[in-house]
Amino acid sequence: MIPVIEYAEVLQRMTERGFRCNYPNGGSFSFDPKTPTHTRAWIGPPDSTIRPEFSQLIQMIDPPYEANLTSGLLRVWKKLMPGRIWLMPMSHWHFELNFGSRKWLPGLLQKIGMDPEVLIHRSDAAALEFSPDQSEPLAQLVHGLLENLLASDFTIAFCDWPVLCALHHHKQLWWTTLDPEFARKLSF
Repeated sequence: MIPVIEYAEVLQRMTERGFRCNYPNGGSFSFDPKTPTHTRAWIGPPDSTIRPEFSQLIQMIDPPYEANLTSGLLRVWKKLMPGRIWLMPMSHWHFELNFGSRKWLPGLLQKIGMDPEVLIHRSDAAALEFSPDQSEPLAQLVHGLLENLLASDFTIAFCDWPVLCALHHHKQLWWTTLDPEFARKLSF
């Protein structure tokens, strides 16, 4: 069973680890803007919306995009940042399950053994927590999100590491860290 971490705990633990919440009750977090960060992006299909000054930060990923991005995420998780991982919408579950992704997200959650009714009325971004022995349901969920998201984005937080990964609806993973050495290791 995949535990749901209450949003109050998510907010407290993320804040204690140096992250700040970008809007109330949401799962969008970032580092303090005064703190130097390092960003890397894995990009599926070409995306004309990416500003030219970010070209040095991106690495293009070959098709099949969803499968390759998912396997890359799992590889980084297992080899570079073992431990628990949280996945949450950047907005909140009520929006995602009632509006943003209502046609397909409830079925995807059921596929990984999660009852969408547990989340559907939550106007916050409580986190789904995956332990290392739950890599298969995480892979199914990430693959499904990459395949189906049209406008929404999700956050992946590594519970024991100062790293964020934004799962972007353009079939992209954007990594942000304080550690330049870790950022260099994020080659696909």
